[in-house]
Amino acid sequence: MLCRYSAVRALRRFRNLSAVALWALAIAAAPSITVRAEEPTAIPAAPATSADRGLEIDLRENVQYGTGAGEPLTLHLARLKHAEGRLPVIAYIHGGGWRAGNKDGHKLDAIEAAKRGYLSVSIGYRFAPAHLFPAQIEDVKCAIRWLRANADELGIDPERIGAIGYSAGAHLSMMLGTMDSSDGFEGSGGSADQSSKVQAVVAYFGPTNFEAPYPAITVPIVEGFLGGSRQQKPEAYKQASPVTYVNAGDAPTLIYQGTKDILVPYEQAFDMANALSKTGVPGRVELLLGLGHGWKAEDMVRTQAGAMAFFDQYLKAPATAK
Repeated sequence: MLCRYSAVRALRRFRNLSAVALWALAIAAAPSITVRAEEPTAIPAAPATSADRGLEIDLRENVQYGTGAGEPLTLHLARLKHAEGRLPVIAYIHGGGWRAGNKDGHKLDAIEAAKRGYLSVSIGYRFAPAHLFPAQIEDVKCAIRWLRANADELGIDPERIGAIGYSAGAHLSMMLGTMDSSDGFEGSGGSADQSSKVQAVVAYFGPTNFEAPYPAITVPIVEGFLGGSRQQKPEAYKQASPVTYVNAGDAPTLIYQGTKDILVPYEQAFDMANALSKTGVPGRVELLLGLGHGWKAEDMVRTQAGAMAFFDQYLKAPATAK
């Protein structure tokens, strides 16, 4: 059932996604521009209802999960104060062309996921161009390892962790779902003895294959993330592509993609679908016909409901014994 804030949250999400697209357009038009994240939007206080009784949320902000190049890496964390048993986890990863955005943008999402019985986090990570690939994937991997390292204290099931992201955040989420520890890019941020792989992924209009053609407007964004052109950094373009790592046993994946996305061609979703299908990884791709890099409230409400149902299917079932 959709929460009573779904329409408000969707409208706010649409504004945030529009901002991400505008960031991307600005970066493409003037690669040297300084992009500033928007100020966080305050979470509105809700009137108490009978449905809220027993749903008191423990929100911990700016919790340090590791370090990157000597900098503290932080996340927001939400869970029910009186939850029983080990909870599944949903990790939100914001977009912004790998060089902008703010984990505050998913604070409300984390709270709502907590009300549904998840421990939820919104992850902050380092930005390009000061920190080029693989800094971003190293950071989100570190966050997942930190969760597992603290599973007992947090009261979570380390075998039931999912990731959801938008645009660049979708790309990072898919990397978490496909990369094994042997693939590298674990970084040195902390919790090195833990796995960084997640067990379910929801990706909204995220890049999957940097070796494929991109629109001219997107090229400077990708080059700013990877540190050069495809000709200059061919190995980086391969290593940064989620399709490179797909194999049997990867996380079930749900991809949402608009067919008129001016930044991420919808064929990117096909590339990932083909790779997942060949290896027998479950999931699905949903194309939103005529929609772009983000969509309006009614479509966001519906896709969010589908995302939560997907996580419920793959993360709320008992973990398989190994």
